[in-house]
Amino acid sequence: MTPIITVAYLSVLACAIFVLIRWPRLRVTGETPVGVFTLVALLFTAGLDMGLVMLPLGEFPIYEGDQAYAFTNALAVEFGMWGPLVWLMYFVATFYFVAIEPRLRLFEIPAVKWVYNLTVIATCSFTCYLFMINLPTYAPDLPQWAIWGLAIGVIAFSVVSSGNFAIMKWLAIVSTYGFGLLAFTTLAVVALAYSGTGIGSFFGNIGLLMDYFPNIARFTTPISDYHEFYLFWWFAWSIMIGQFVARFVGGLPVWQLAGAMVLLPAIPLGLWFCVLFVYHQNQIVIPGWLNWFMIGVGIVFVVNSLDSLIRLYAANLGWSREQLGDRVYYPLHFILQFLLVIAYFYTPFQIQWVGLVVAGLYGVIYALMLQRLDRLSGLQGTAVKAGE
Repeated sequence: MTPIITVAYLSVLACAIFVLIRWPRLRVTGETPVGVFTLVALLFTAGLDMGLVMLPLGEFPIYEGDQAYAFTNALAVEFGMWGPLVWLMYFVATFYFVAIEPRLRLFEIPAVKWVYNLTVIATCSFTCYLFMINLPTYAPDLPQWAIWGLAIGVIAFSVVSSGNFAIMKWLAIVSTYGFGLLAFTTLAVVALAYSGTGIGSFFGNIGLLMDYFPNIARFTTPISDYHEFYLFWWFAWSIMIGQFVARFVGGLPVWQLAGAMVLLPAIPLGLWFCVLFVYHQNQIVIPGWLNWFMIGVGIVFVVNSLDSLIRLYAANLGWSREQLGDRVYYPLHFILQFLLVIAYFYTPFQIQWVGLVVAGLYGVIYALMLQRLDRLSGLQGTAVKAGE
């Protein structure tokens, strides 16, 4: 599958460059415009999951031990797995849904609509599955029944949250602040408990992280099987995050939208990885209370991802709370997500399959767009609003 993901990923990155060159000053507005901070908060929490909080400490040793990543340091590699090129994919999808889809309506074609929304449903449940398999690393004494109980609670709360946008919005803002507080607390613990280690190492790590940029081209194609897994994972997320975020774009020029979606999320990501790398470098054991703080923030990220995606596919398929009513909406989405989590655990089903389908969907959309280029004449102006 390496050639497929390579061509697909390079194609999307080329689209990002084309859009920025062709329509840099075009102002785009979604159906429910919000401010830049709220937009970035919604993007940051919907476009990420608990992996951001719980995976890096386990991945640093992997990158240091694999010769494929010897061209740079483990911190730069970690940033590359989550960094700017990933968010460029989200930007391309967001631009498509806010500026192009209202004119072409390609995702209303029945076959495209159903294939796409099935990938959304499958990716949504993967978030919960990933949380469950990584939780024992941070809570090794937690019994399996408690992990399943926590997962059931997360799914249930996410379904409830998905039915109320006000809850979703405030959860996104709270989790963004919570993530910032977690990063500050984690660094403060090192600085206070390990005097002379934390602050100096942290600023030194910023220099290590910057080595990502001279090597950015290496991250445009699969470096290893594990990097390929990440690329399929991000592909599985890309279209649905774009559709979700497009609704909230608040009249930004395209170049500013790109900056907001690519640069602003990269800053907290990079700082967080620099903090965690201090722990890795010095083999510092995370205190138990801080472990649970990380788990708590991870849970909120899982809820943010689940509720936004449940709301997305529910609206696309006519399965929203307003259309089905509470008695059908809540049990339907809970059962659907719970069964898919079980499928990830007990069947050969993998997220790479979903990413492969999404990569194919990109190809179909490109082909259909070429047949309908005449409908894009409205993009020659200076402003466009979804639905017009």
